[in-house]
Amino acid sequence: MIPKISAPPVASHPLPSVDDYLEIGQKAGASDVHLGVAAPPIWRVDGALEPMWPDAPALTGEQTLALTEAFVPEVYKEELNSRGDSDFAYQNEFARYRTSVVRQRLGVEIVFRVINTHVRTMDELGLPEYLKLLTRYQNGLILATGSVGTGKSTTLAAMIEQINTERRDHIITLEDPIEYIIQSRNCHVSQREVFTHTESFATALRAALREDPDVIMVGEMRDLETISLAITAAETGHLVLATLHTSNASRTLDRLLDAFPPEQQEHVRVMVAESLRGVISHQLIPKKDGTGRVLALEILTNTPAVSNVIREAKTYMLPGIIQTGKKQGMRLMDDALIDLYDRGLISSEEAYERADQKYVVRPHLKM
Repeated sequence: MIPKISAPPVASHPLPSVDDYLEIGQKAGASDVHLGVAAPPIWRVDGALEPMWPDAPALTGEQTLALTEAFVPEVYKEELNSRGDSDFAYQNEFARYRTSVVRQRLGVEIVFRVINTHVRTMDELGLPEYLKLLTRYQNGLILATGSVGTGKSTTLAAMIEQINTERRDHIITLEDPIEYIIQSRNCHVSQREVFTHTESFATALRAALREDPDVIMVGEMRDLETISLAITAAETGHLVLATLHTSNASRTLDRLLDAFPPEQQEHVRVMVAESLRGVISHQLIPKKDGTGRVLALEILTNTPAVSNVIREAKTYMLPGIIQTGKKQGMRLMDDALIDLYDRGLISSEEAYERADQKYVVRPHLKM
């Protein structure tokens, strides 16, 4: 378990600024810090939420409001007052944070997601060697999927850094907010933040197509217009990397195609069948020994068989194709879970709970 720093005396509550909470969270290895009304300061360590100090007193609405007033820039205060919530990147001397400030029933609540400013390489992350092949395509669509906080942005940043090192291209990233700062190496890298530099992902993506890009990273495909533009960009000679909040490859493609009206879906299926390069689905799982979390990946790469089932709207056949596609770098999430269990990294309970086909996984686990 990551060692916790010693707790300050209760008399120090509340701390004077959000930076004081964030410094403590940073030293403890927290991924998130929550400052909410009628709750003690909370952090997330190794995927679990817990109070930052034992018996810490709950924060009041007046205290969280004072913390908010002291650090939120004026432009986002206006957004918070008019809309009731605001999301932005915050940076202090310790780190960068993806920040969400919302009004709720009891007052103002603040949540910080710690952004690791060091862009780790694909090798440092231990990503499969086959994923490097995806970064060498000149066009097409690569999707990183998973729930919030499973490492999608980290994987895409590593893939962008791989391209940045190996190629001489123009890379444009569209994010909300910008997380990793990517320095131009062999490539020219332009990073735009939604709501700071542009009004929406769709607006930024439309503009990006006129900026002579080779590679476009879309932080999140949230709506039909963004999805449509991303697929079009992938089909017209650009390599597009994007994220979706889906749990596996077949659900990802269903979500992608179901976003379109029924009369357009047949045409879109053909476009996706031709432009898709790969789907990388993420889960971060607590280690059995309590020392952190380990990444499990499901990987789908496009082959003639995959293209065919997409065109024919038979995505339910994808798990079988992935199962037999190991030579093409494919892997089912259930197989990744079994492998992590066999290596002693995760418990049988974690593997079973996270499996898609539990009846298939259970015989492999000592339960």
